[in-house]
Amino acid sequence: MLRAGGRTALRVRPRGLEPGAGGRRRCCSSGPTKVFGRDRVKFMESLVVGDIAELKPDQGTLSLFTNEEGGILDDLIVTSTSEQHLYVVSNAGCRDKDWVLMQGRAEELRAAGSDVHLEVSENALLALQGPSAVRVLQTGVSDDLAKLSFMSSVVMVVFGVPGCRVTRCGYTGEDGVEISVPVGRVVELVELLLRDPQVQLAGLAARDSLRLEAGLCLYGNDIDETTTPVEAALVWTLGKRRRVAMDFPGARVIVPQIKGKVKRKRVGLISTGPPIRPHMPILSLEGRPIGKVTSGCPSPCLKKNVAMGYVEGEQSRVGTVLAVEVRKKSCPALVTRMPFVPTRYHMLK
Repeated sequence: MLRAGGRTALRVRPRGLEPGAGGRRRCCSSGPTKVFGRDRVKFMESLVVGDIAELKPDQGTLSLFTNEEGGILDDLIVTSTSEQHLYVVSNAGCRDKDWVLMQGRAEELRAAGSDVHLEVSENALLALQGPSAVRVLQTGVSDDLAKLSFMSSVVMVVFGVPGCRVTRCGYTGEDGVEISVPVGRVVELVELLLRDPQVQLAGLAARDSLRLEAGLCLYGNDIDETTTPVEAALVWTLGKRRRVAMDFPGARVIVPQIKGKVKRKRVGLISTGPPIRPHMPILSLEGRPIGKVTSGCPSPCLKKNVAMGYVEGEQSRVGTVLAVEVRKKSCPALVTRMPFVPTRYHMLK
């Protein structure tokens, strides 16, 4: 991950270029997929919960692959490009299973007469994040990045490297970009970016604290095949049209949960004292186990412990006082709204 500047007066927060793991969009050749054909939207909507048809040219959205039981197979970003294809970026750790899922579905649709085919990109993905990220990148591009809003992208020449797709996003809660760059020139581009004194390399530990402060899920920790979008508090990823049509995998399980009740729900927790870590039991005030922590760390910005986890539905209300078992001791924890630290996404008015 490449950081470019600090985030607040509380701490210089790295935001940036990371090796490929849980958060879209990492510094590796994670195999973004291009989806071509007149039925590309139909194909994508047969696999994900989002409204892909409503995307404008070069606009993207976070979505979810789901199974028929409503479980989350992976999270991903789908962009509808002005080059007449969909650009799909999922987790590097799920690359193999995601490819099997997409390729299998494409074969099914082609057998039924649909026009869709897939192409794997060999580009690497660099995440340049932080308050100075766009200023740093602007010195190496001719396009006006101020016109690039959150979750939109454009193909441009970056510091002399042609064919780069620059997307204004990143899994840190901060403003920044992710750059899809031809793999043969990725080292060159990284070295060029590092010439700016405000740009530094940052790794997964930095990314993990940042995405947690922003209340963002990490696949395999906070969401997986055993959790539904409603349980994970990701209802906003479900397109309104898709909810009505109930035409995505697992809709028969997921849609009724929206207006009903779920047995468990993802919540944010804040505590003081010993850090809260994944797998620690979450307890009611009476000491009864009611859930488990999925992500947790000390917050560099808040100087408190922040965590996410799943608790029983009736214990998920914001303001509920719970406890977490840390080294066999009960430590008070408060159910808190997320994000813990306000996000700074660049939204055009």
